[in-house]
Amino acid sequence: MRDITELEQRITAALERIGKGVDRISAAPRPSAPIASPAPVAPLPAADAALRAQLEEEKSLTAQLQERLRVAKDRESKGDLQEKIDRLTQQLDMQGLELQRMRRTNATLSDQLAALLTAQAAGVTEPHLINKSLMAELDALRALRLTEVAEMDEILAALEPHLTEAGHA
Repeated sequence: MRDITELEQRITAALERIGKGVDRISAAPRPSAPIASPAPVAPLPAADAALRAQLEEEKSLTAQLQERLRVAKDRESKGDLQEKIDRLTQQLDMQGLELQRMRRTNATLSDQLAALLTAQAAGVTEPHLINKSLMAELDALRALRLTEVAEMDEILAALEPHLTEAGHA
């Protein structure tokens, strides 16, 4: 990308030099012919023809470089889009894993609560069932927290380009 910018600067400078040369040739006094008799048109001086050829060559080169620059910018924007897709896919995978963890934890919690209710209905108090249900509830809270962290990461990732853009403005 830096090479293209450098070449573009060189071409611009060359075009300016050529333009100044053409202006000097145009500004040079030419012998005027008498009005009564039209003079035959003289061929262009060799220097003028060479400058015109050089100008055409530079214009062609400029057009080629502009096309290459456009293609490079298109490729760069496609790369940015692919990067966003990859990042969003990763976030979606992360949320899927957190959702699976929450489902497992909620199923465990439901099983432990059912066992605790059965023990209570039988009039039996079993400390290990209480401990298991409390552990399952803690796991559910941890899974919920991890899910919330994943959601916050997603929100931050969506806001980051806007915050960066606002910071540059």
